[in-house]
Amino acid sequence: MKRSTQIAPLERSRKKWWRKQYDGVIYRHPGGEVVCADALRVLNALCDGCADIVFLDPPFNLGKKYGKNGSHHDRKKESEYVEYMAKVISRSAEVLKDGGALYLYHIPEWAIRLSPFLEKHLDFRHWIAISMKNGFVRGDHLYPAHYALLYYTKGRPGTFKRPKVPKPICAKCKRDLRDYGGYKQFVKNGINLSDVWDDVSPIRHRNAKTRVANELPLLIPQRVITISGVRGGLVVDPFAGSGTTILAALSARMRFVASDCEEEYCELMCARVRDYMSEKGKDQHAAC
Repeated sequence: MKRSTQIAPLERSRKKWWRKQYDGVIYRHPGGEVVCADALRVLNALCDGCADIVFLDPPFNLGKKYGKNGSHHDRKKESEYVEYMAKVISRSAEVLKDGGALYLYHIPEWAIRLSPFLEKHLDFRHWIAISMKNGFVRGDHLYPAHYALLYYTKGRPGTFKRPKVPKPICAKCKRDLRDYGGYKQFVKNGINLSDVWDDVSPIRHRNAKTRVANELPLLIPQRVITISGVRGGLVVDPFAGSGTTILAALSARMRFVASDCEEEYCELMCARVRDYMSEKGKDQHAAC
């Protein structure tokens, strides 16, 4: 019997990833839960060692407007922001399983300042540079051209897969843009993904995103899950925003716990899950 894809709000949950019964506003899907609460509250309520992946895409503390809270929600004193993010990182490390992966998406200025807190708990793997389109020069700085995606693991990676990506091709002549020399036979089915992702960047145009604020393209969490995910495992995204990580988790048949302190974003996540399940025509997580 096919389950309904409708997501109903609850006031509590006893799912196995919670330390004990979680009380709060929760929208449940057979593959996971969307929680309307602060990120740190959600992380503190989760069991130690429950997550295969923790994906952190926090507000950048630049004074941008997020939902009804407005710009003040994204403009803390630097000391307050550092203290808050240090707690988020520390608790995220505890939530990870041994061998699990944490990814932090941020601007380089904050990525470098937050990396010492990551180093206290986890092992560095990669600084992934993700292309920034339409940046602009500020003062006496160079042109900013990338976001940082920091990749850390809790000890030796429990799962690591190296994705292949298509070779860059000339749009006019359809030939390879690079000379692969004697290695051409080894790249006919694609090249290994590097730590520079210049084929993807945040969604900025209003016709292509589902909220006013910038939005992650689906390809970023899809690659994260391809590298570090395991079918049936758990992805935790405590700053889930529009819910792009949820869609990547569903497509990879992973479970999820996603949260945001903005109710309108939680409702947006639920709508995107309903649309996804409607397009698929069946509940991929009926067995969860």
